[in-house]
Parts: sequence; C-alpha cells; structure tokens
Amino acid sequence: MEWRRLWFWVMVVVLMTEGAVSVSGGNVTYDGRSLIIDGQRKILFSGSIHYPRSTPEMWPSLIGKAKEGGLDVIQTYVFWNLHEPQPGQYNFSGRYDLVKFIKEIQAQGLYACLRIGPYIESEWTYGGFPFWLHDVPGIVYRTDNELFKFYMQNFTTKIVNLMQSEGLYASQGGPIILSQIENEYQNVEAAFHEKGPAYVQWAAKMAVNLQTGVPWVMCKQTDAPDPVINTCNGMKCGQTFGGPNSPNKPSMWTENWTSFYQVYGGEPYIRSAEDIAFHVALFIARMNGSYVNYYMYHGGTNFGRTSSAYVITSYYDQAPLDEYGLLRQPKRGHLKQLHAAIRNCSTTLLQGMRTNFSLGQLQEAYVFREESGGRCVAFLTNNDEKDNATVQFQNTSYYLMPRSISILPDCEKVIFNTAKVNTSYNKRITRSAQIFDSVDKWEGSKDVIQNFEPTISLQSNTLLEHMNVTKDKSDYLWYTMRFDHNISCTEPVLRVVSLGHVAHAFVNDIYIGNAHGNHDTKQFIMENPVVLNNGSNNISLLSVMVGLPDSGAFLERRFAGLQGVEIHCNNTDQFYNFTNYAWGYKVGLLGENLQIYREENLDDIEWSKINGSLNQPLIWYKTSFNPPAGNDPIALNLSSMGKGEAWINGQSVGRYWVSFLTSKGKPSQTMYHVPRSFLKDSENLLVLLEEVGGNPLHISLNTISLSTLSDRTYFLSSIPSIRLD
Repeated sequence: MEWRRLWFWVMVVVLMTEGAVSVSGGNVTYDGRSLIIDGQRKILFSGSIHYPRSTPEMWPSLIGKAKEGGLDVIQTYVFWNLHEPQPGQYNFSGRYDLVKFIKEIQAQGLYACLRIGPYIESEWTYGGFPFWLHDVPGIVYRTDNELFKFYMQNFTTKIVNLMQSEGLYASQGGPIILSQIENEYQNVEAAFHEKGPAYVQWAAKMAVNLQTGVPWVMCKQTDAPDPVINTCNGMKCGQTFGGPNSPNKPSMWTENWTSFYQVYGGEPYIRSAEDIAFHVALFIARMNGSYVNYYMYHGGTNFGRTSSAYVITSYYDQAPLDEYGLLRQPKRGHLKQLHAAIRNCSTTLLQGMRTNFSLGQLQEAYVFREESGGRCVAFLTNNDEKDNATVQFQNTSYYLMPRSISILPDCEKVIFNTAKVNTSYNKRITRSAQIFDSVDKWEGSKDVIQNFEPTISLQSNTLLEHMNVTKDKSDYLWYTMRFDHNISCTEPVLRVVSLGHVAHAFVNDIYIGNAHGNHDTKQFIMENPVVLNNGSNNISLLSVMVGLPDSGAFLERRFAGLQGVEIHCNNTDQFYNFTNYAWGYKVGLLGENLQIYREENLDDIEWSKINGSLNQPLIWYKTSFNPPAGNDPIALNLSSMGKGEAWINGQSVGRYWVSFLTSKGKPSQTMYHVPRSFLKDSENLLVLLEEVGGNPLHISLNTISLSTLSDRTYFLSSIPSIRLD
C-alpha cells in the first residue's frame, strides 16, 4: 500500500508538470549551479533529435513526444556538408530546413541547444565536413591552420547570422539558450602539439565574439577557456566527469548515450531504463548536475549516403523514441517519471547546500538543505550491483534495490527509485502489407562493367586514393587495367589489398568474387582464383566505400581504396605485380550517374523482365506499389537482398547490407524506414541497386505498430543480451 500511495503522488507531480515549460526569451547566463534564464536557475532535461535524420512531417510529433516525456530542451547538431555542399552554395530546404525545425521547437514551448560544431562526428559521413574542404591546398582540419579557420568561421558565422535574422536566440525572444563550438576536441588535441591549445583558444574567442547573447559550450574539453562551459559526454558522467573547470560554471552533460550506434556486422546495444535513470540521478546528486541531454532521444534514419564508415542506416533505434518515432517503453516512461521527481524538488537542488556521507560499505546519501525554510532533498544510493541494502537515514530505515537511487524530495518519503520500473513494457509489431513476389511486376537492368578503354580519360601509373578521386559523389570507384598474359601460370590467383570497405573483382567481364573489411579493421585482402586468356586480359576492380570516416586527427589525410594488386602463379615463383601500372578510373556506376532511380530518367537505360536475372551482381531492379492504408510507419523488409541502396520515388532510404552477418549469423539490419511523406497515393516507384546478388521476390512492405506487454520477463527474453561496459 505504501508504494501505491507514493506512486499516486508521483503521478500527481507528472500531471502538474505537463506543459509547464514555456519559452519567453530573455537573458541567459549561468553560475556555478545552473543556467539562469530570465533570472531563474533551471534544471533542464534535453534530448537530441537531428532534423535531417527524420522529415519535416515527423518533426511536430517527435518534438511533441519529447515534451510529453518531460524534456525542456531539444538539442541538435548543424550538418555542414548538407548546408554548404559547395563553397558559398547553401541549402536549407526540406529535411535541411534548420529554421523551420527550430521554430517548431519554439512553437511547442521548448528551448533549443544548437551544436554548430561545425565538426560533429555523430557517425555522420566525414564528421559533417563537406568534402570540398579536402581539396583546399595546405588545409589541416581542426587545428591552428589559417585556411581551416577561415572556412570554419565562415560557416559558423553563416549559421549564427541565420538564427539571428530569424530572431531565434533567447536574447531575441527565441528558443536557443545554448550553442556549441567544436566537438570532443580533447580526443585529438594532443596530436596537434602546441597548435591544439591555440586552436581551442581561437575557436572559443571566435564563437563568443559572434555575440549570440547565450552561453557557448565545448563538450569533453577540460581546457575550455572562459566564458565557454566545458561539458561531459558518455554513459556515466556522474562518475567520470571531472567537473567544470571553473567554480563559476555549471555541471552539464551534453551526451548521455541512451544506447549506442550500431555498425554492419555488429549487434544492437541495449541500455536499460534503470541504468540511464541511475546515472542521471547520480549526476544531479554527486556533481550538482543541472543539464542532462539524452543522446539520442530520437535517433532516426541515415538516409542516402549520410552514415559514416560501416554505420547502419538505422540510428540509435534503442532511444526513448525509436527510429520510426514510436515510444520505446519502459525507457521513455521511466525517464519521464524521473524528470517529474527531480522537478518536484528542483528549487532545493538549485539553492541548497549539498553534503554527502556513507550509509554503508557501498551505500551513501547526497543531501541538499536550504538555509532558509529548512527544506531538504535526499538521494539514497546503493552502488552494490547484486544485493539489496537496508540503510538508516534520519532515524528511518530505507530499503534500497541493487544499483539504485531513491529520491526523497522532503528527506522523508521516497517518490522515485531508479530501479523500480512502473511503466508498462511494449513491443514493436511488424505486419506485412505487401509482398513483392510477382515476377511480372519486376524489371531489371545490368549495370556496365567498366573496362580499360572507357576509363582512359582518367589514368594513372599507380593506384589512386579512393576518396580523392570520387570526391564523395559516389561510393563506387572502378579501377581498370589491361595486361598481356604470356607466361606459364596454372591456377592463377588474384590478390587485392584494400583500405576501402568492399572490393568486387571482374576478369574479362566475368565476376570472380568480393571481399570486405569491418568497422574495426582498416585493411582487408581479397584472394580469388581466376582464369586468364592467353594474350590480352581485362581486370576490373570495383572499390566501394560504405560511408567516409568521421573521427580522429588529420581526417584530411585518410587513405582508402586499393593499395596493392597482384596475380600469383601457384606452380611457380612468378607473379604479376600491378600496383604501379597503367590504371584507368571511373567514378560511380552507370545507372547511378544517370540517376535511373528517378522516374524521369528510367528510359535512359534498357529494362527487361527479371526471369533468370536473379542473384547477379551489379543489377538494378524496379517495381511500383501502392502505400498501405492508415498512418502507421512503414518499412521495407530487405532480408532477401545482399548489399546496395534503395530509393522510393527518387529519394534514397539508405544503404542496405543484409549479407554482412553478425557473430550470431544474423544481419545487423533488415528493416528500412520509408517515411510516409516519401510516398504518393499510388504507383510509387521502388528502385534497388544490388551489388552482390539478392532476390527481390521476397521483399515485403510492412507497417510498424506497438503492443503493450504485461509480462516483463517475456519482453526481456525477446531482446538481444549484448551489453557494453
């Protein structure tokens, strides 16, 4: 009965706090306890939602669900490569409409945190940098380099001026209360020696001089110069954060990872609601934390070619709002109740004096007391991961569950325990709406295998670096050569060494195989037996990137693509070494360059029925379909395909790589989100580019919905058991 009474009061608090946040603009400052907005200290809960990883049609619902979940702030990166695809040419339309996104946040009564960067990492291709930066002679990224600083300042100023022109900073009456410059720079700072700290000083000064009227932050940057606030990123900032680098700065957590990004060949990471809540409460109690941002609150989708190296198309699907924007319970509900409990005592947390003391070997109390009025808040903590504990606090016994924190807003009654989940569990339900199993409704077209003559417009006597040739205009780069075979060579084997992600090999237009690397291996080797003609032979090697690198020092120096090509003769010591040889190059595939995934370009190539054309490499497939009725989210089940990319009505829903299996023998991703805004009322065009040979006759279109589970055990048995420390 005691828990029921306490639960009643928690729900009262939840209802009282719904819709309590409003945005009125005004002065934003800070002190050692918190941000101060319009003269009031604030404990703020924030969530990352990235505007290009969803659609404008989804933004109102996502932001509204975040608000209903007890958030005060929406945090987003700004994506430089989307907004300035060429120097001085800007794009802020459609999914890239940053102003519209910020105004939607304001319309729903929330604040915004704008992480301009402009380097963002974020598992986003090239860390958000536009690739044209690579071709600026003498440039070195993210250091005291005049060329880089010129372009970085130009873009940062462009974004600040855009926000100011729309009146979107809080100092103008808008919702933006924070901005971020740079991103986790301390991870690479030492690599630049004395130019690293100089760059930090310059970046901070440059940002502050833009006079936004709101504070700037640098995450994971202990040397962030005043007045820029250093913040924490990670899963356990209540334990790992060294604190602000000045007593006049508040403790802020800009990335509390609600799960973890997933790569092809990798299992999903499941972080429990209980663990997240424990570390949020600990950060507030132990670090005087006053700002916590969930990264991600909604992850969304890496549409097109936007994901970084080996990162799957679905992004942070285990967040409180899943890829489709549906509630992931109990994570979202449990955190909502935590927010309500913290708000119930936020005045004392922001004004009271904090003390902490031991309650046992692995138990402790954090207590906040106001000098006037005598109000008191306590966090009773059990750090024991296995055993319960009963502790004495103010002459009263309290039962603490393993690895839990109990919150007592009056130092007497527990209104929330981080390990006590009172939210119902749910499960995602997938229903097949259409199966594309009719041979008559599919057509296919083989792409062209490039040989040496068509590629002689770009030649080199060595193997060129992949990214520098493609300029990120395509994942694909053909390496072609011709040689005369006139030695005795039985059982020849083609050996290719690559720093790319995938390589396909054709000898005399015959496909002989492929190989690929993985997220943790920088190099792979492909070895395949080949049949050589006496005389002239064509070797065509297709190098494939699955996203560009997104992190690390000297990003501009990264090397990808083929490093060595040889043909070994097993019966002799002889071999051909083609590493330094006459090579021809071709960027992209023919169908890709012709954009045959767009309806207006379909007739630029010849299509035919797919009888006998299944399970072949480098083939395009197309069909049409009508959308499922209703408003449920939609996904393509591509479990029968291999590797490639999918387009709906000319819009890419992302790369797929179903043939790359995890250690458990399953694909990392089979379901690919199709936003309803991509669809027409009828005759929607679906185009697939298949690299390795899939079967489109088993593709299905599915609707996604939720079902509430009453049995927690069933829920837990249905999710992967993998964990990260």
